[in-house]
Amino acid sequence: MERDEAGRGEPEPEFSHPDPQTDAALDWLFTLQAHPDDPALKARFDAWRQADSAHEAAFARVAQAWSLPEMDEVARGLVSQKRHAESGRGGLAARRPPPRGRWTKFALAMAAALVLALGVQLYPGLALRWKADYLTLAGARQLVVLPDGSRMTLNTASAVALNFDGATRSVTLLQGEAYFDVVRDTSRPFTVTSNFSVVEVKGTAFSVRTDGTQDVVVLERGHIDVAQLPGRRVQAALNPGESIVATAASLSPIRRADPETSLAWLRGQLVFEDKPFDEVLDEVARYYGHAIIAATSGLAQIRVNGNYRLDDPERAVRSLATAAGASVTRLPGGILIVR
Repeated sequence: MERDEAGRGEPEPEFSHPDPQTDAALDWLFTLQAHPDDPALKARFDAWRQADSAHEAAFARVAQAWSLPEMDEVARGLVSQKRHAESGRGGLAARRPPPRGRWTKFALAMAAALVLALGVQLYPGLALRWKADYLTLAGARQLVVLPDGSRMTLNTASAVALNFDGATRSVTLLQGEAYFDVVRDTSRPFTVTSNFSVVEVKGTAFSVRTDGTQDVVVLERGHIDVAQLPGRRVQAALNPGESIVATAASLSPIRRADPETSLAWLRGQLVFEDKPFDEVLDEVARYYGHAIIAATSGLAQIRVNGNYRLDDPERAVRSLATAAGASVTRLPGGILIVR
C-alpha cells in the first residue's frame, strides 16, 4: 500500500501483464530491486530463470525495456496522471514525479508493459523494409495497380514483395493484410504466398491476412485453391463467401464468411458481431499506430457489436470503452490505457 504525504493510505491499483511469463519477470525485477542484497532471493531467482528458457527470455526483455530512456518518459506520464487526479479530488497538488527507485509497482509494471509494446512500433525490423516492394504504416491503406493490371489494396501495417517476371504473377505477403482483384489469365496463374499458405487463382477477388500465427483467406468472388505450406501437403478449394485458416499445424475446415463484414476495412470500417472486447480492442489497435494497453482483465469477455470508422481509431477505442463501462487515459505520445 502506498501512502501520501499526509499519511493517508490508498490501495495500489493492480496490474497483470497479459503474458504470464512477462508478468512473472516483472515481479522478479521489482522484488530484486527492493532487496538487492538478499542471497536467498537471488538463489530463488536463478533457479526460476534456469528452469525454463522462456523465463530467461522474458526477463531479458523486461530488463532491456527497463534500461531504455523511454521508460522514464512513460512512467513520468503515469505518475503525472495520478498526481493530476489526486489534485482534482482536493488531495495532493501536482508535483514532479518521484525518482525511479520510488515508483509504485503499478507504475513500474505499466511502464515496462508499455515500453515492451512500444518497442514493436518504435523499432521496426529493417529486414522487412528491405524485402518489401510496398509497405503501409498503421492506419493507412494503399491501392496498387499491379503490372498485369490486377488491383491490390494493402490494409494497415502491411507489406508485400512482388514477382511479375515473364510468365510469373506472384505476390508474397510479408506482413498484414491485402485484398486482390485479379485480372483473369488462364495461362499465368496468380499466386499469393504468406507464412503458412499459398493461394492460386486464374482471376477472382479475395483477401489474405497473416499475423505470424495463422493466415486467414476470404473469397469474395470466383474460385481459389489454397494449399498449406511447406510442401502443399493439404489443399482446399474455396467458393464465394467461404474462408479458411492455415497454420503451421493444419489447414482448417472451410467456413462460411460474410465478405461484407470481413472486408469492411476496404470501406474504411470495422464491423463486429458478438466479439469479445479484448479481440475487438486488438483489432482496432492495428489501425491506431500507438500502444493500447488494457489494464484490467475484467473487460476481456464483454461482448461487442457495432460498426466503427477507421479514420479515427482513438474515437473508436473511447466508444468501445464507454459501452463497456471503462475509461481511457491518454499518455504522452498517444499511448492509451483502458481500465
